[in-house]
Amino acid sequence: MIKPTIDGLKNDNIDYQGFLFFGLIKVKEEPYVIEYNVRMGDPESEVVLPRIKSDFLELLLSISNGELSNHQLEIDSQQAATVFLVSGGYPEKYEKGKEIFGLDIKSDSILFHAGAKSENGLVKTNGGRVIAITSMADSVKDALVKSYETIKNIKFENMNYRKDIGFDL
Repeated sequence: MIKPTIDGLKNDNIDYQGFLFFGLIKVKEEPYVIEYNVRMGDPESEVVLPRIKSDFLELLLSISNGELSNHQLEIDSQQAATVFLVSGGYPEKYEKGKEIFGLDIKSDSILFHAGAKSENGLVKTNGGRVIAITSMADSVKDALVKSYETIKNIKFENMNYRKDIGFDL
């Protein structure tokens, strides 16, 4: 899937610079491309960026200047897994203004606030995708276990999250 896509860009003389994300789905044990994204969105950013050990700004500038081959991309050997906490009603009409509890937990996980806001010293929901919980470990399975353990400590009214992330890998 990846090589034919890159070959297609070359064959069409498209000088593409930037991110190219392959959205895949597994149907009867076969992978299929369902979308291409040319940006770092959710949840791609939350699993890719924590693994990049190189200076990310330096890498972006080198891409812009056509000098990426002069830089070494260093990636953390650990795997990352992200689970999003979403507000009740998401992805349709979601609820806002629900106080979020448990954010002061001691954890190795990274909490990326997306649809959250600070209001009078409290953190409240303010979007559909509220918080991304990203954990790193030696395997995707272990990273998921860490993310789900962190989630046990966080609460807000009508909080939802998928419990099947990564099990089809």
